[in-house]
Amino acid sequence: MPDRLPLSRRTVLTAGALGALGTALPLGTGPAAAAIAPASPGGGQARSLRFRADGTFKVVQFNDTQDDELTDRRTVELMEKVLDQEKPDFVVINGDVITGGCETRLAVKQAINNVVMPMESRRIPWAVTYGNHDEDSLPQSGVDEAGMLKLYRSYEYNVNAENTRGVTGTSNTIVTIGSAAKKNRETFALWLMDSGRYAPDAIDGQDFAGYPAWDWLRMDQVAWYRDQSQRLEQRRGRKVPGLMFLHIALWEHRFMWWGGVDTRTAADAARGKARHGIVGERNEDECPGPFNSGMFNAILERGDVKGVFVGHDHVNDYMGDYYGVMLGYAPGTGFGAYGLSGAERNRMRGGRVFELKEAGDDVAISTRVVYARDLGIDLTANDQPMEPLPLGPRQQRL
Repeated sequence: MPDRLPLSRRTVLTAGALGALGTALPLGTGPAAAAIAPASPGGGQARSLRFRADGTFKVVQFNDTQDDELTDRRTVELMEKVLDQEKPDFVVINGDVITGGCETRLAVKQAINNVVMPMESRRIPWAVTYGNHDEDSLPQSGVDEAGMLKLYRSYEYNVNAENTRGVTGTSNTIVTIGSAAKKNRETFALWLMDSGRYAPDAIDGQDFAGYPAWDWLRMDQVAWYRDQSQRLEQRRGRKVPGLMFLHIALWEHRFMWWGGVDTRTAADAARGKARHGIVGERNEDECPGPFNSGMFNAILERGDVKGVFVGHDHVNDYMGDYYGVMLGYAPGTGFGAYGLSGAERNRMRGGRVFELKEAGDDVAISTRVVYARDLGIDLTANDQPMEPLPLGPRQQRL
């Protein structure tokens, strides 16, 4: 691939061309435990996912692996131990797969390869979303998110979609899961959204001093979700339940924790916890962008997405029920990224597990967090870089 691939994912502030929404993304496919379809030569979108014969399906969410090519060895150890213990049918690395420090195109490929090989070597379908740090190495390496997507899709078990023209973001993807009992029936959907990187320097001559600096889902992405949700419903004859994964939290994550919009006291947090059944830890502020995207409102309207799970804020792992929609975090997975302070730096490292169970026309969802501290992994507050894992022939050629 060239050193600099097509325009970065948010070259323009607002993507128009909503007519392009008429072109649906190819639906996700991949081998679940029941059957494995043959892979395509180019990798990506080559296989069909299906509930197991017993009606179950398991998803693992890793977040913020966030390292360069000398990945902390414990990040890979954690991923491998979670995969071997949980034996999931699908894995998402939910943003900030890599970070700055990758000074060459080779280094970017190695950093990515280190954290996708745990799935590839176990023949587990997987995909990524993009976070705010994935392009941090762009000025040195020349590899933007479009180039990373080409690399991701070169792996045999990756199911990331190509970009959809006219929709903001890189590889907004729908992965559908077929029923165990009824052939060709889509039973569940995994929505993988690109929540962006950082707010622009200014809009209409006004800067963002004093506002959050991160990005937000654009309205064309919200419209894309609504359009594709409606298409799924028309094709299936009913709403298809699902989960949504994006890197940067919605404003509603913060509202849920505090039990209000402008509230910040211990009593407010207690109210939020009681009202929304919140479990888990909040060790840093939620970091959404300066604008509310409207995605939660669209989810309420459609009534199919049952949960929205994020990362970005490494030392949060809480979840709750916000007016019928689960909102939650997976903790940071990468040992090379920031964690808690001092000796506790690595206490929160982990991943989130989702267990799905077909129940007639519905799907029951349960979720829990698996921690490195429970898997016999060294939690010492230091850095333990590893040598890069070898690239496969296909990845070497890119």
